Amino acid sequence: MKQFKHMFLAQLKMTLREKQAWFWGIFFPVILMVIFMTIFGGNSDDEFSAKVAIVDENPNPTSDMLLSQIKQIPVLKMEANGPVSRNKAEGMVKDQEIDAAIVLPESTEATSILLVLNKEDEQGVTAQALSGMLNDFVQRANLSAAGATPTFNLQFESITSADQELNYTDFLLTGMIALSIAQAGMFGMVDLVDMNRKGLIKRLRMTPANMNIFGFSDMVMRLLFSIVQIILLSFIGVFVFGAKLYINFPSLLVVFILGALSFNALGYFFSSFSKTTEAYMGIANIVSFLMMFLSGIFIPVEAIPDWIQPLSNVLPLTYFVEGLRDSMVYSTSIFSSSLWIGIGILVIWGIVMFILGSLLYKRKSIVATR
Repeated sequence: MKQFKHMFLAQLKMTLREKQAWFWGIFFPVILMVIFMTIFGGNSDDEFSAKVAIVDENPNPTSDMLLSQIKQIPVLKMEANGPVSRNKAEGMVKDQEIDAAIVLPESTEATSILLVLNKEDEQGVTAQALSGMLNDFVQRANLSAAGATPTFNLQFESITSADQELNYTDFLLTGMIALSIAQAGMFGMVDLVDMNRKGLIKRLRMTPANMNIFGFSDMVMRLLFSIVQIILLSFIGVFVFGAKLYINFPSLLVVFILGALSFNALGYFFSSFSKTTEAYMGIANIVSFLMMFLSGIFIPVEAIPDWIQPLSNVLPLTYFVEGLRDSMVYSTSIFSSSLWIGIGILVIWGIVMFILGSLLYKRKSIVATR
């Protein structure tokens, strides 16, 4: 314990003196979360709307009837407060001033309504929503023209497994917190590579210092940065982006500590075989980028293509995200079996990475002695 105490304090002093540590450990995660929350979560609670232009170059009874019904669709915001020419509408679509143009039939006998979309946005969410909406409108118009009364209608209801009403912002916030803590662990051990390059690790091996305790003390010191991260990011998510958290503190404490230590162990493993800072950062970036999009941060793992899901199910960040989400959003009890399954996988990752890193450092020590 005495050796651990001295090593921990030494690591803490060195880290606090490094301005880069403050940026990458505290400010960069905040910047990253604000960017992603603004892009993906900023309009999660807003009502869907689309800007459209109506083309009715040859007004007739059919086009007048369709136009009056289109005006009653509240999510369609008509540009110019009335019909425009087709050339003008197409120009507005090309310049992305509007989401689409709706061309009404040019005669009473015409039977088609044309939806004009920008090719660049054809596969976008708004374009797909407009296509489905207009198709439903046409089907209703066909029933009305045939004098038929609709028999069936679709109703929509959303439910949640949480005790309170949740939204996508809550989902995204916990994912970003998990990503920030994981990246802090994976990138945080880069100073060990720099120490090794300068020969400090070699000198340390010549002392009675235990290298395992040295690595563990650095991991625990990084844990302090993670505590600052989770508090700071939670406050920003709640007070700036309006997220709602329903925290089960015992569950959160266990998931947070074991998860942060596991990713610190992953960074420790990277540092054990990286000869340069560039090599370390390259490996950490590849792993971080892979897990960022496959671990359920932005969308649930179940929504990822089936052939990728087996990879997602072995990544440690997947279980860290789920654990933080369960403890911070769904208020899952610490006695939940599903929570402990994820924690168990995280712990296995952490132990294996720490043992492998220690063995590699020990092997270097033996080689250096010889």
